[in-house]
Amino acid sequence: MKSTGHDRGIAFTKMSGTGNDFIVINNMQGTYAIDWSGFAARYCTRRISVGADGVLILESSAEADFNYRIFNADGSEAEMCGNGARCAGRFAFDQDIGGRSMRFKTLAGIIEARVHTDDVSIKMTNPHDFRKDIALDIDAHRYNLSFINSGVPHAVLFTDRLSSIPIEELGRSIRSHPYFSPAGTNVNFIQITSEGHISVRTYERGVEAETLACGTGAVASAIISSHLQPACGAPPVHVHMPGGDLRIDFATHNATFRDVWLSGKVDTVYTGSIVL
Repeated sequence: MKSTGHDRGIAFTKMSGTGNDFIVINNMQGTYAIDWSGFAARYCTRRISVGADGVLILESSAEADFNYRIFNADGSEAEMCGNGARCAGRFAFDQDIGGRSMRFKTLAGIIEARVHTDDVSIKMTNPHDFRKDIALDIDAHRYNLSFINSGVPHAVLFTDRLSSIPIEELGRSIRSHPYFSPAGTNVNFIQITSEGHISVRTYERGVEAETLACGTGAVASAIISSHLQPACGAPPVHVHMPGGDLRIDFATHNATFRDVWLSGKVDTVYTGSIVL
């Protein structure tokens, strides 16, 4: 991968949104003309490079404060990433790209963000394509799932043994099941812990592994739990993930969902420069 007029390196900030970590780059001036897919696949690899769940690129936009692109660790470009969007909002505020309230464009639509003292909230695009009672046969077992697109596709499966469920194996089988072809799906495993509280573990498409957190997965899990599980109750729903906690607020009517807000902590880990 050759440098194109930026031999001093690509400035980046490593950020974490509730355990989802990202390489975040300011390309508002179009300084870097790079194959971002190849860049992500190379520099997201853990133990031999920077390591991250994905790369976030901020570019100029005529429709919003900026254009937000997300590349997964395997190099694929995602439509949306909730925790990544929260990191992008904090980064934009810190770099004077946006104010405490801002709007940015994604492949899933326009996202609103609010930067607070301790956390960042984003207003998601309206979830769609809700389905329930999806029966899948995997390795001689039948699993009953639900599905919703919360910016990207998410399947959810309820369990009362979250700590012991084989996330990697079962998540991979559901992610690539023919029912969800050709795009595949993210997979969330949910346990209701008390009214208004759920615990979630997520197998992420594109990362192809369990991650410490997933913002769009938290949204999908909270909405479907509140809608289908009386024990969960009405929003807001507090989602507990291995990387930390997220809060989901939304309005619902007749299985349609709107005014969805995802809130949680964002941390700046360090800044650096990558010389290609």
